[in-house]
Amino acid sequence: MNIPGEGKNPTIMVTAVIISIALIVCSAIMAGAVKNYSGSKNTITVTGAAKKAIISDLIVWSGTFSAQSAQLSEAYARLNQDLIKVKAYLVEKGVPEGQIVVSSINTMPIHRIAPNGMPTNEVEGYLLNQRIELKSDQVDKITDLSRSSTELINQGVQFQSDPPQYFYTKLNDLKVDMLAEASKDARNRAEQLAQNSGGKIGALKSAKMGVFQITRLNSTDVSDSGINDTSTLEKEITAVVNVDFYVK
Repeated sequence: MNIPGEGKNPTIMVTAVIISIALIVCSAIMAGAVKNYSGSKNTITVTGAAKKAIISDLIVWSGTFSAQSAQLSEAYARLNQDLIKVKAYLVEKGVPEGQIVVSSINTMPIHRIAPNGMPTNEVEGYLLNQRIELKSDQVDKITDLSRSSTELINQGVQFQSDPPQYFYTKLNDLKVDMLAEASKDARNRAEQLAQNSGGKIGALKSAKMGVFQITRLNSTDVSDSGINDTSTLEKEITAVVNVDFYVK
């Protein structure tokens, strides 16, 4: 009976087996390499930005006036008279009475201070204050009013003006155009980077919109959650996009 492999050199048989295994492994590696190469492309990630200067078109301004007396009813009467004076002053300055928002009265008891400097439970008076607020598209007029309103002090009103807040109401109208400009800036950056490395920009892979930053003019402030400056009349809006491009 002939037994397979009988009479053959064992060394030759082992070598043949090793070569066969090696060929199988190499084939698997090559197949994987071809698959990875065909399924992926080089990409480049860039950030684009667009800026635009704007002027606020809405102002929100508020002021507080107060009255103090040993008797609560007397303090309330004085505060009510002050409210009449405040409204009359604002209407005289051209503010429609319907735009004047008046808050509820805040009442704070005033406690007698002991000789040791500590407050006691004894109430020796009351401090009442009230707040008015205006919202208007007449930004310049209300800005001037916020500065001149302390004239009410000459009428015996303890009036304190708060800093105005400035807003821009047409931001949504700008978003599309600004994002387009930011995307164009991103592509220009990507093309420059690719050209410097001997490549060429291909199709868009992905794009992600960043947060809008509304800051003072020429400000370098940036926040991951976005900035919305309300302290200045003139502002600057910055739109940011993060874009991935394929590279040929």
